[in-house]
Amino acid sequence: MFKEGFIKALRIAAAALTVAGLGGASFEARTAQTESAVTRAVDGLQRHYRETRSFSAKFVEQIAPVGAPARTRTGTVYFSKPGRMRWEFDEPSKELIVSDGELLYNYDPELNQVIEAPLTQALRSPGATEFLLGVGDLSRDFNPSLVGGASSDGLLHLKLAPKKPGSTVELGLEEKSYDIRTIRVTDQLGNVTFLKLANIESNHALPDSMFAFSPPAGADVVRSTPAR
Repeated sequence: MFKEGFIKALRIAAAALTVAGLGGASFEARTAQTESAVTRAVDGLQRHYRETRSFSAKFVEQIAPVGAPARTRTGTVYFSKPGRMRWEFDEPSKELIVSDGELLYNYDPELNQVIEAPLTQALRSPGATEFLLGVGDLSRDFNPSLVGGASSDGLLHLKLAPKKPGSTVELGLEEKSYDIRTIRVTDQLGNVTFLKLANIESNHALPDSMFAFSPPAGADVVRSTPAR
């Protein structure tokens, strides 16, 4: 199953912004200041995302499905525009997801099975493919807002609600580095995927071979036909 919920949110960018000090203003002033803060956050986020050509990071993924036990996995992610990425999941649930910019491959070594699908079909959430291809637009694709209240993690939290039916994303942003540290994705059924990133490295060279995939010998390859 493709991880479309958090893929769409990855490395959009972060804004150096804070809403501290708004408490003493009038309702009208607080509203205007909040709207201005959101605008600055979105502009900074969009700009930083456009300037980021590649990145890598360690991640911890926590998945909380509705009516099922939560599970945690770790691994490393690599991303390079346009649309190329590589997710390496560690033991005990090894898995590999690779995109070469056109096709997305999901390899399960335990089953020795590969699921192959066009990138545009695999990422059906609004804005997902556009962001991976480097042409996404936050204001066009989402209704952004700042999550109020003090956060215990010291991050600025920006909520992105899709304008079309899809998953809602909450980003935990470092205010000065423009790095995304946490990503929480809630789909339309209430399933939650939480991603925590560390050891982030941006705009360093990643070899093309990292985003090439050939099915292992004897693997069962399931190809998804494009939707008509």
